Amino acid sequence: MKLLVIEDEEALAESIVSYLKGEQYVCECAADLNSAREKLELHNYDCILLDITLPGGSGLKLLEELKANKQHDGVIIISARDSLDDKILGLQSGADDYLTKPFHLPELGARISSVIRRRNFNGENILRINEIIIDLRAKIVKVNQKLLDLTPTEYDLLLFLASNKNKVVSKNAIAMHILGDEAEWMMQYDVIYAHIKNLKKKLINAGSGNYIHSRYGMGYILEG
Repeated sequence: MKLLVIEDEEALAESIVSYLKGEQYVCECAADLNSAREKLELHNYDCILLDITLPGGSGLKLLEELKANKQHDGVIIISARDSLDDKILGLQSGADDYLTKPFHLPELGARISSVIRRRNFNGENILRINEIIIDLRAKIVKVNQKLLDLTPTEYDLLLFLASNKNKVVSKNAIAMHILGDEAEWMMQYDVIYAHIKNLKKKLINAGSGNYIHSRYGMGYILEG
């Protein structure tokens, strides 16, 4: 899953990113309103962590722009403002959640997971694709009740395809999702092909049907 951290406190941003990368998220950062806008114009995110007070303007203004443009990224406001009025304003402006600084990183992680489940998986904790079971809370995958040994990237790739089940996802979208900013300088997609190949092999060897298919010139689809 891909996240954008919009936070101008460098130490806090680094702490958040370090923790979330350990939780298998791909993280990108923006420290001011303009750089946040640039990233949001180029990429989609599963969840955005948004500070209200930013260099260049208010985070609430950015939130209003997101909703006006009908972008469906989940948004969690992280702010030092802890009054009830501030929380109500943030939620009424379209945020999915509001977390007051200082906060514990595991709580932030739990809230991110909850927003992503609501946004992408109708609030479900368990996804079932025939004999494949994905436990979103435990971040594990089983095939016919047998635990599958996936790398973090393979797990994220499977989850991304599952969130777009029966839809063709372009190679570029996959690259941007699992590699983040690193994908921008990639001139070919051998890395994506290798991850797809390894994921399919592990699923099939565990007894899964062959549900991931390539669509020539278009991308990949998970059918189920």
